Amino acid sequence: MILFFQGKEKIYAVQMDRPPMEDVIRKLSWLFGNVKPISQPSVPGKFVGPRKEMITPWSTNATEICQNMGIEGIPRIEEFTKSAVGSRQSALGIVVYDPMLEQIYEGLDQEIFYIDRKPEPVIFIDDLASYSQSQGLALNDEEIVYLEQLQLKLGRKLTDSEVFGFSQVNSEHCRHKIFNGIFVIDGKKMSATLFELIRKTSKEHPRLLVSAYKDNVAFIAGPLIEQFAPMTQDKPDFFFIKDIQSVISLKAETHNFPTTVEPFNGAATGSGGEIRDRMAGGKGSIPLAGTAVYITSYPRIDGGRSWENAVQARKWLYQNPEEILIKASNGASDFGNKFGQPLICGSVLTFEHESNDKIYGYDKVIMLAGGIGFARKEDSIKEEPEAHQKVIILGGDNYRIGMGGGAVSSVATGEYKNAIELNAVQRSNPEMQKRVFNAIRAMTEAGNNPIISIHDHGAGGHLNSISELIENTGGVIHIDALPIGDPTLSDKEIISNESQERMGLLLDGKDVSLMKKIAERERTPFYEVGETTGDHQLVFTDDKIGIQPIDLKIEDFFGKPPKTVLRDTVHGTRYTSLIYDIAKIHEYLNEVLQLEAVACKDWLTNKVDRAVSGKIAKQQTCGPIQLPLNNLGVTTLDYQGKKGIAT
Repeated sequence: MILFFQGKEKIYAVQMDRPPMEDVIRKLSWLFGNVKPISQPSVPGKFVGPRKEMITPWSTNATEICQNMGIEGIPRIEEFTKSAVGSRQSALGIVVYDPMLEQIYEGLDQEIFYIDRKPEPVIFIDDLASYSQSQGLALNDEEIVYLEQLQLKLGRKLTDSEVFGFSQVNSEHCRHKIFNGIFVIDGKKMSATLFELIRKTSKEHPRLLVSAYKDNVAFIAGPLIEQFAPMTQDKPDFFFIKDIQSVISLKAETHNFPTTVEPFNGAATGSGGEIRDRMAGGKGSIPLAGTAVYITSYPRIDGGRSWENAVQARKWLYQNPEEILIKASNGASDFGNKFGQPLICGSVLTFEHESNDKIYGYDKVIMLAGGIGFARKEDSIKEEPEAHQKVIILGGDNYRIGMGGGAVSSVATGEYKNAIELNAVQRSNPEMQKRVFNAIRAMTEAGNNPIISIHDHGAGGHLNSISELIENTGGVIHIDALPIGDPTLSDKEIISNESQERMGLLLDGKDVSLMKKIAERERTPFYEVGETTGDHQLVFTDDKIGIQPIDLKIEDFFGKPPKTVLRDTVHGTRYTSLIYDIAKIHEYLNEVLQLEAVACKDWLTNKVDRAVSGKIAKQQTCGPIQLPLNNLGVTTLDYQGKKGIAT
């Protein structure tokens, strides 16, 4: 049954599996702010609320609070807002909502959480090219031919899970097939790939590098530091100080496509995913502080300024640059604030230019998340997996989100249907990711970290993360052991949906009970989902219906996909020389100071908790340090007995 409570601007819907006692109703009324229960089984009116298939992070926290209050039998609680309240209606009277996460309800009744849709069955693909196009898989002609030849070798058609999964693990996002591709310019094959050019500096100057370009993060040698941690991790205990040799983690990644389509969740999960990468470095590492960069076309605030009018405004498919800058920065700030990572550095740039009948601009936004952290030196390199080790998943449920995000990010925005692109965007759940981090941190602070290997669940979901974990051994994964939040998900969707709050790791069987005990203490969902085999076969099996949606050799996913070949020609482009009128210098200065890249950044910095962890020595907005000058006009500093000059 559903019990409704009337808030000031919201209706709270509580799903209960038993008739509530008076004391339960009284506790719930207090919990929602001393609101009154609604005696009727339904509430009339138009409301905006979460999709019935997707339990919100807010609901996850609310139900757990109820459990801590001794209230049992509540699987879900959600908020519903009257469509006429606040910003829920536009100036034209149209209800404003996020179609990725919300839907419009014509009245609230006992069926608001009822789902009658059944999961789609496993499909064997007849036409690979058509399936790729319809699902937004971005497979090129060479990859289609490769999969067709793989079918002939196997003597069977590939399943939807296998084709979908192949597209994700071999996408530009996951495998960098463009950066690792062959470039032919003016008919001449280039001597190096883009990735080889990027690695060149590290190859020629390895000095302090511990690990680079082969893990979720890069590590450089760090100092001897003090670790302040509990004596034991699975129960309350005394803290003690221990010297450890550290490595410094460095990471940056773009989240351009999802931020273009859905700025808040796109940037939030960009920040969250980058944090998660630093969590999954080596055998587990600790994130410290983050950075964020936003680059868009001109926002044209209040109709635009003089330089913005030089290029005609375009119609935006999803969000305009002004909305992207505001919502994306809100999303990244929100995740860092809630996870507990300060954002200490960043930048913003807007740019458009028209020349030679071409318009240049960032219509596909650049959102770059980065950060630093640390790990123990002995944990900086993952161990090699062996047969009969356990595959563990930490974190939240599966939903129809982040579907095909790796592949869709490899093409131009708008190339696929809106439904495909919206399904490819994730939702953020920083509170759940914090729980996962607490469990991982406990293992890294133990005297002997039992984690063998660890990977985050980014684009490609379970398939990408688990295939990386067991790439050298193979393994069997039981789909019915994976966490299911949406009962309508097909096996393909369960295997490949993306979630920002999940982590996969390998443990020896003897260490599983300790990890589970720590996870329970940190309120981290824990799932033992399979084991390594040693046969180099990747198998996802659905024991409920006795079918294997994925049953391929690991090398079929990773070892033999064709190289991407990119051909181009050099175009000699001449741009008009800039001409300045010295008499307009003050006018130029006035306009330059209004550019987002130059102007005051209070709108970005003041919504970020820049010291949320308590580890920031000095706030970035405190202004310059005032130091006395000597008679030479310079300041001398004495730091740890060493003289220096401040300039």
